[in-house]
Amino acid sequence: MKILRTVKEIQAYARDMKAAGKTIGLVPTMGALHEGHLTLMRAAREKCDIVIASVFVNPTQFGPHEDFDAYPRRFDEDCEKLATVPVDAVFHPEPAEMYPEGYCTYVHVEGNITKKLCGAQRPGHFRGVATVVTKLMNLSRADEAFFGQKDAQQVVVIRRFVEDLNINVHINMVPIVREESGLARSSRNQYLSAAEKKAAVILSRSLQRAKEAYSFGEREPEKLKQVVIDTIATEPLAAIDYVDIYSFPALQPITTVDGQALLAIAVRIGTTRLIDNVILGKEGE
Repeated sequence: MKILRTVKEIQAYARDMKAAGKTIGLVPTMGALHEGHLTLMRAAREKCDIVIASVFVNPTQFGPHEDFDAYPRRFDEDCEKLATVPVDAVFHPEPAEMYPEGYCTYVHVEGNITKKLCGAQRPGHFRGVATVVTKLMNLSRADEAFFGQKDAQQVVVIRRFVEDLNINVHINMVPIVREESGLARSSRNQYLSAAEKKAAVILSRSLQRAKEAYSFGEREPEKLKQVVIDTIATEPLAAIDYVDIYSFPALQPITTVDGQALLAIAVRIGTTRLIDNVILGKEGE
């Protein structure tokens, strides 16, 4: 597995792979890798000749009071995990490599899709995401890029700017990977104490109960949301940031669940903010 640390190195690697007629799959990550990330890598491995993972804690997607400095950085451990897939190359630049002195160009997705859910809670977050993902796709010359459903709004935003900017990359959304308890796998789970991790199961449990209500015929968004809210209220350590439901993938307000709908939540367990979701009306849901 090649470790690429500079823009020139990844550009040269991608150029050589393209010259050899290889298809390239990109999996952007911020490291602290877990089984959810590795599932994305395996999906890329099945679909592409070459898999490039990025491990880069992107400063531009963090707000001023968020956990950029505290975000776990364990590159050696990440490389051990990536080698098991296996991944062909990992791009691990320093922030100054991606945003050198004088840098002033950003990708800003306008419209309501970035102003709700996590976009409403984290102003500027999706500008940082859109910018770094654009750069990574350009640098890797990817044919396919892979993202998890846990960040469903992020997938919608990425697909929007890829289409709008005529970027020739296919965006794949891979289903959520969960722990045995039902908790969605996340790098931020390691912030949780044992008691908090037990409490965090309330996220998936609340979504499961809403999904059950949907399966029994409930189609009113407010009633489905209330199922989630009432369930989370039973956990003293949980504080809701948002519980929302929108059409999917358009993320538009709905008065009834007719077709696919994204039921998404953000909940604080202690000081740790966790997100989860379910897509109602989707085959297998």
